[in-house]
Amino acid sequence: MADRALEAWLWLARLPGVGPRTSTLIIEAYGHPEAFRAASEADRAAHGLPRAAVRAPHDLASLQPGIDADLRWAEAGDRHLIARDDARYPTLLTRIGDPPPMLYLRGDPDALNEPQVAMVGARNASENAIHIAEEFAAYLAATGLTVTSGLALGIDSAAHEGALAVEGRTVAVMATGPDRLYPRDNEALADQIADNGALVTEMPTGTPVSRGLFPRRNRLIAGLSVGTLVVEAGRHSGSLETAYRAIEAGREAMAIPGSIHNPRVKGCHALIRNGARLVESARQVIEEVGHAIDGPAPSAPPADPTADTTDWTALDAREIAVLEAMDHDPIAFDTLLQRASLTPDILSSILLKLELSGDVAPCSSGYYMRTSNRAGG
Repeated sequence: MADRALEAWLWLARLPGVGPRTSTLIIEAYGHPEAFRAASEADRAAHGLPRAAVRAPHDLASLQPGIDADLRWAEAGDRHLIARDDARYPTLLTRIGDPPPMLYLRGDPDALNEPQVAMVGARNASENAIHIAEEFAAYLAATGLTVTSGLALGIDSAAHEGALAVEGRTVAVMATGPDRLYPRDNEALADQIADNGALVTEMPTGTPVSRGLFPRRNRLIAGLSVGTLVVEAGRHSGSLETAYRAIEAGREAMAIPGSIHNPRVKGCHALIRNGARLVESARQVIEEVGHAIDGPAPSAPPADPTADTTDWTALDAREIAVLEAMDHDPIAFDTLLQRASLTPDILSSILLKLELSGDVAPCSSGYYMRTSNRAGG
């Protein structure tokens, strides 16, 4: 027979009309969902609980099928049900105003209590931003930090992949039930994350994707992390909400700036104006969050590929001329041709070499942009 105490937590997580804030009020009033379930409606009302909590059923019967589905899901060896009173429940998450009563996790539960930095940004991200996210995540993971994100396409996926590329740890917070994967395109990535960290959600099994659940996911991304970095975000990007939830929880919020003419980074600039830290390298991220990490500080690798410290000694004169003629904003091939004073064939050859070396990335409609931080002598 399943643990009655665990079933009570699963019951609380599934109560209609009772969200994380109300469940927090319930636990503050009664200590455990079993005590709340046994309490009369009059006693619940006397504690000032919302109507949905006051009128919640006193037995498990109405929600038993869902509870049974949760328990069946957790039968596999790498799946875990983690209640608020479980020693594995992440400490940082208990310090936000609305921690979930239950977490449904696939992978390693220890990943939730490891020092984490969240990385978020646009789903429809630029190639340059994808490259930056991968490099930042790889560097942070190499220091021993866990990289946390939301499994979405774009920046989220790049953050997870960057951490995995250096055999680092990464956590993906989902907006669906643990048995529902979104987006489906990230199924293989999700399997890798489960093997090198964890997939976690507060939503019970069977919960489908819904626009209204992403803000709840975003608060968990921020709540699990000592700091949140926004790589690229427009004015109305949902990733901004994650950063503001970090600020609300007393955590560090950081953003990477970009061109004032680039609408893809207007959200990052707004964050910086509102108090987020401007960062230009992954090492600066460590500097910002180091004070909030319990235990030994992250050990920085000797070289930070995101820092503006690499010289041009490996490049020839024409390659340097092409890079000098480019900005970090997209530039048309014909414009670059004029600036560099080269023939089309030679310029195409140089761009291909610089693309292979990771210094340049092709954009849409025949545009190119610098992706490296090489600095001239």
